[in-house]
Amino acid sequence: MTYAVIRTGGKQYRVTPNAVLTVEKLDAEAGATITFHDILALGGENGLQIGAPTVPGASITATVVEQNRGDKVIIFKKRRRQNSRRKNGHRQHQTVLRIGEF
Repeated sequence: MTYAVIRTGGKQYRVTPNAVLTVEKLDAEAGATITFHDILALGGENGLQIGAPTVPGASITATVVEQNRGDKVIIFKKRRRQNSRRKNGHRQHQTVLRIGEF
């Protein structure tokens, strides 16, 4: 089984070929191709290759499936005073990717 560890948006993701991945918003439209060069590790039948900090010469391509928004996160603040409540909501922008062959 072939897999890789990529870094995008300050987070790390373990991906396999043809996997669908949801990451923080990237500036690309649906159908666009993105290339990741921050490959932290590559694994497969020939063993594990760990980068220091990245694997030299490695890259992974992904196709943007869609741009959407995540689930709503509710922020509720209450203090023990009369009328001292605040309710807010937030939805984070996300990009859905399909990892290609690598």
